[in-house]
Amino acid sequence: MIMNYHEYIAINPEIRFGRPCLIGTRISVYDVLGWLAAGMSMAEIIEDFPQLTENQILACLAYASERERRVKIAS
Repeated sequence: MIMNYHEYIAINPEIRFGRPCLIGTRISVYDVLGWLAAGMSMAEIIEDFPQLTENQILACLAYASERERRVKIAS
């Protein structure tokens, strides 16, 4: 079961140009996914950004997973 990322992620046009961000931070989902894609572990991300939690990082993955599920394939 995918976690409820809505508890952790919000879109506010006043923050980071409306990109989805972790609530209470200016850290975007894009930032977190980029760090993971670059090979950083959750522990390394939290070490660099101690205000983050594992659940927030997992929420970013859940958000990306949900967005991917909704992508329509052009026929």
